[in-house]
Amino acid sequence: MMKLLQALCPLVFLLACSTSKTSVLQDTCKSFAAKHTDIGYDYCIKFFQADKGSAAAADKRGLAAIAVKIVGAVSKSTTKRIAALRASEKDKRRLECLSSCAEVYSDAVAEIAVAAQGIASGTASGLGEAVTALSAVLDAPSTCEQGFVELNVPSPLAAEDAEFGKEASVALSVTAAL
Repeated sequence: MMKLLQALCPLVFLLACSTSKTSVLQDTCKSFAAKHTDIGYDYCIKFFQADKGSAAAADKRGLAAIAVKIVGAVSKSTTKRIAALRASEKDKRRLECLSSCAEVYSDAVAEIAVAAQGIASGTASGLGEAVTALSAVLDAPSTCEQGFVELNVPSPLAAEDAEFGKEASVALSVTAAL
């Protein structure tokens, strides 16, 4: 019996470790979903699956850093897409909208860098700066869409803006919970 217990001990330890690592992600997404029922738990988990390191994150600060990294990559990708759309746009009014979108997403890239530095610092003031920066980032998609709404024309960025809004919400929520 004693040998059986000794043999099982490392297995129990491994299971406990893997469960605790997973639970940081699960607990974070449960907390997020409770405040953002419109986005939800499954979306939060899917969001973090974009970075393999999220499953092994040791704490919420690690998840916040990962969330900011993901949102940063998406904002840079969206900025490139806007540049391509601007290069081919012939309508002057739609071009103005795209220029506005380019500006807000460029600002978002800069704010995400501030957020990443704030999270990395681990200080209360750094985390405060990160939350402030991510709050500004959260406005980028709606600001971008507003110009198209005012023109009463469909936005070529509607899908990207909707997705980015959700992603920025996850990043802000996780960071604000630190």
